[in-house]
Amino acid sequence: MTTSAPDPLSLVLTSPRPGTARLTIDGDLDYNTADELMAAALAALDGAELSDLYLDCGGMGFCDSSGLATLLRIHQRAGAAGTRLHLEKRPLVLERLLDISGTYEYLTGAPATDT
Repeated sequence: MTTSAPDPLSLVLTSPRPGTARLTIDGDLDYNTADELMAAALAALDGAELSDLYLDCGGMGFCDSSGLATLLRIHQRAGAAGTRLHLEKRPLVLERLLDISGTYEYLTGAPATDT
């Protein structure tokens, strides 16, 4: 059996318009990289008056339970700051994880669809 090496995580933070931040995720979100995403999200939320934080998940290759826990923590911190969290361009692997874990509606604001 062969296993592939995880894709390193790349995070790019931009501010497309006042009051918003977009964090583009490229690579695997797992035990080894979840802290990087948390730090980047906290940096975006820290001291900023954001109405919306967008996580662009289009480049995400994999997400494990540590990645999911981090998304839940980001959602909690964003909510406490009065910021709406948006998970955009969710890959199928993330859609399934959200559905299986029962967190789909909580994190996306929409009912789960059959995947």
